[in-house]
Amino acid sequence: MKRVLSMVVIASCWLSISLFSSHTVAQWYESTGHASIKNDDMSAAKSAAIKDAITQALVFSGARVSSMQTLVDGVLTQDLLKINSHGEIQKIEMISEDRKADQFAITLRLDIFPQQEHCPANQFTKFVAITQTQLNNREQAKMGQIFDINKATSEALYKTLNQSAMNAKPTAYFNFPIRVGEFFNQQYDYSNALLEEISSRSNSQYVLLSQIVDISNSDKLNNSYAFWQDETYQRSYKIDFALFDGTTYERLWQKSYRSQAIWPFKKTAIIDVFSDKFWSSGYGQNIADINQTVSYDLQAAMACLETQGKILHIENNKLIINLGKAHGIEKGQRLNIAHHNYLTDAAGNKMPQLITTLNQIQVEQVYQQSAVAVSIDQQPLPNIQINDVVELTSLDP
Repeated sequence: MKRVLSMVVIASCWLSISLFSSHTVAQWYESTGHASIKNDDMSAAKSAAIKDAITQALVFSGARVSSMQTLVDGVLTQDLLKINSHGEIQKIEMISEDRKADQFAITLRLDIFPQQEHCPANQFTKFVAITQTQLNNREQAKMGQIFDINKATSEALYKTLNQSAMNAKPTAYFNFPIRVGEFFNQQYDYSNALLEEISSRSNSQYVLLSQIVDISNSDKLNNSYAFWQDETYQRSYKIDFALFDGTTYERLWQKSYRSQAIWPFKKTAIIDVFSDKFWSSGYGQNIADINQTVSYDLQAAMACLETQGKILHIENNKLIINLGKAHGIEKGQRLNIAHHNYLTDAAGNKMPQLITTLNQIQVEQVYQQSAVAVSIDQQPLPNIQINDVVELTSLDP
């Protein structure tokens, strides 16, 4: 017999769990959550896997996820997940659970009422370039010689996002040092050219930039007179994220994450930030938890963003675009064509604008990352150029 999990959400106005109404029909969603087993702690791994499975199902149903206190059968008891949903969960059934080596997986079946508001953009997959985070204060990395922590945490975030089954997907990790400070100020004077380069080289519409602003350690926590004790330090981890549209260059989302954890290594020890020793430590797990939260927040921020592409090649009335099966494109899909334009405000700042034309094209052939489209009814396509934007329309009839 399948075990039914009860779910209680402690918050107001975000998600209500109500009785079945004759005016609505619930839909079943099945999802599988995964988690690593650290220090043989099965309870923590199960909690993380359940959270992952619930989050995936809710996002697929149109929910938005950030942080809230959630309990699932008393297992999830910390500030883990906030669900802003236009649908409602009736019940959750556990289908199966499985352990392979240090990985735990659990499959759930959720009864979710349909959302009241439709988000057409959620039908399509959005790709985001994960860039190498910048380490602002390298001198703070001296303890442990963790000067590559920016590379290690960026790779770890890429892996976390890549394991998600939700519709915001990372492209290949953009492993080049980037000066990102100007992207986090309030003057909006950052480089559009850099965003365009990253977007083009990674074939991603969206670009995620980040900077580690603090990894400093506190004064020694234990008493200096207790010479028999190892020295213990508290270490900060503070990181900023910003999401940009590589097509319009707009900053779409920005958030900072702050935490502290015990640095469990000797002060003079040299630590490999790519090693299991580092990531299984309390400090490493703290970073991994932040990466998981970033994954949920990013999925929520991108849930209803548009999926747009570019024209790569034009030949007669046929176009090659950089969207394909991976993005959710299907044969017969219709697309609009838009031109770039810029407006200048009173302060002289250029504001991006897309002007949708009357031209429409229809997908004729679909590949994984590209597609061939033709003009509707073989009509000519006037004033269409390479790098013009293609906008997706709903797949619904």
